[in-house]
Amino acid sequence: MADDTSSRLDDVAARNQRENPDASSCSDLTASSSSSASSAIDFLTLCRTLKTTKRTGWINNGIKGPESIADHMYRMGLMSLIVGDVPGVNRDRCVKMAIVHDIAEAIVGDIAPSDGVSKEEKSRREQAALDEMCKVLGGGTRAEEIQELWQEYEDNTSKEAKLVKDFDKVEMILQALEYEKEQGKILDSFFQSTAGKFQTDVGKAWAAEINSRRTQRPGS
Repeated sequence: MADDTSSRLDDVAARNQRENPDASSCSDLTASSSSSASSAIDFLTLCRTLKTTKRTGWINNGIKGPESIADHMYRMGLMSLIVGDVPGVNRDRCVKMAIVHDIAEAIVGDIAPSDGVSKEEKSRREQAALDEMCKVLGGGTRAEEIQELWQEYEDNTSKEAKLVKDFDKVEMILQALEYEKEQGKILDSFFQSTAGKFQTDVGKAWAAEINSRRTQRPGS
């Protein structure tokens, strides 16, 4: 995993250096806030792997046709869109955060606990990947916003981050319930790993609803 990630980072960095020789980092670029068409398409092409990379947890559990990283983020975005008003929470920011929080996995892939990578090392790899992705985008305010949203989610300090963190878990156990129904699997570990870890009233309520539906299933 480490060698593959380094290789992908090197490939992205080399391509970016050829196409943006003056770029150094997201924070010190003074490019226009509107990225060029070329940079935008390069960035979106890089993000394509989010649509094709399957989530590791489902692969490890033998799920047929498992969801992609983008599938997961999309439904989290919908959760952020439909949630009722929460005092002090900016829903628009939650939507943005939901579609950014796993974006670095376009390069590093979906690193799961079973991979044996520490939380610190995972964060380091993702930060390095995000830096390169922002360079591909050409820097400027959009790249800075992506960096800011990703870091806010990682830090888990804002109300928006806490809610989106909960949606990350809610989406996972909802998907687990669906796979249990569709494929006859028993996916207890996903429910056990999230139990008691929801930070918001919304997250707790939605998780409780999912767990209630699971216990009401015939044979459960």
